[in-house]
Amino acid sequence: MAAKIDKEKCVGCETCVGQCPVEAIKIVDGKAEVNADDCVSCGACKDACPCEAIEVE
Repeated sequence: MAAKIDKEKCVGCETCVGQCPVEAIKIVDGKAEVNADDCVSCGACKDACPCEAIEVE
């Protein structure tokens, strides 16, 4: 299961982008977007997100 971004909470700060060990996150139109095929569900992005906009199941 890949990480999911809550677009309402995401402010596009890019903190998660730098924390992703597999580079599965990029900023698109000012919001984080996860490439589900690359995501390993490690939770690094969730832990780093200051807006609590990321869930990892």
